[in-house]
Amino acid sequence: MAKYLLLKHYRGAPAPENCDKPMDQWTPEEISAHIQYMRDFAAKLETTGEFVDAQAVAPEGTFVRYDGEGRPPVTDGPFAETKDLIAGWMVIDVDSYERALQLAGELSAAPGPNGEPIHEWLELRPFLAMPSTVTE
Repeated sequence: MAKYLLLKHYRGAPAPENCDKPMDQWTPEEISAHIQYMRDFAAKLETTGEFVDAQAVAPEGTFVRYDGEGRPPVTDGPFAETKDLIAGWMVIDVDSYERALQLAGELSAAPGPNGEPIHEWLELRPFLAMPSTVTE
């Protein structure tokens, strides 16, 4: 089994094929249908043992870094704001890359305005695996 991260983006990814409105312009019913699709998708993967975790994140956030002993942390900076880019994620644990592709494609069909699949671009990223330890 291998773990993969499916990233949903607020912006920064190619535009969805079938959705020209940002989610903040969808009706409450359209948002509810989209979220329900995601919940149903996760529930289906729970039954196959392929679901690990899923979270949506708010667009608000702050970059923080250590600035030295006794100094307050530094916030934000001159770089791309992840809080503007990442809308949420799902972690899956599957038998193959091909299965990960299949599931990402299915998740991309979540409904948007008018209940139509939005064909959203998702970023599929494998988790780094720890190198195996050889003992003699």
